[in-house]
Amino acid sequence: MLDSLAWLGLESKDLDRARTFYAEHLDLAVREATGSSIAFAAGDVDFVVRRPTDVPRGGVHTHYAFSIPTEEYDDWWDRLDGRFDLEEHRFGSVRSLYLYDPDGHCVELGQRDVAGPGIDGIFEIVLEVADLERATAFYRDLGFSVMDRGDDRRRVRLTGPVALELWEPQLGLANARGGVHVDVGFTASDPDAAVDAVADRVQSVESVEGGRRFRDPDGHVVTVRRPES
Repeated sequence: MLDSLAWLGLESKDLDRARTFYAEHLDLAVREATGSSIAFAAGDVDFVVRRPTDVPRGGVHTHYAFSIPTEEYDDWWDRLDGRFDLEEHRFGSVRSLYLYDPDGHCVELGQRDVAGPGIDGIFEIVLEVADLERATAFYRDLGFSVMDRGDDRRRVRLTGPVALELWEPQLGLANARGGVHVDVGFTASDPDAAVDAVADRVQSVESVEGGRRFRDPDGHVVTVRRPES
């Protein structure tokens, strides 16, 4: 129902600090910058940081994961170690490093089968939700599938255009938290059909250029639009 992740939007109090962190330390190219926001290129995904001056706001204390080529992992560790307090976790043979940006977002760089060089996409976003079963049913109706549930039964991992983790309030690996009022965008060949599947449960819905935007039951902002030609 949803084809691909188009963007992730996060909140920043200081755009100069955010630009330094993401452009200089993580080598993300700036696609567009205004006085209130910066859009970086994370592969084909727009990674947007914005000041809280309008709606939709970006997400607060959001945990998300960038994809890096498997063979670059050690170089990234060596580059960031000493500048930041890094933490590593292994998932089978796959490694991820964790660090925090200046606004308290928990950034993961994880080994993935991507071309690179450098950061090449976003493979995971974590949302904080009040009611796990309600949120799981909601995103399943948008086309996501359940991959697994946490041992404590307070988190669910969904697969779709991006791995979407739904967490009841808690601390995860590296003391990460799920994001609040996260702004995400997806492409879909039929945005109306996708939004209509959940329209009876959204807080609000509006038409935007190329598609529709809604707030889910937990206040996260989701935009579904047609791919750009």
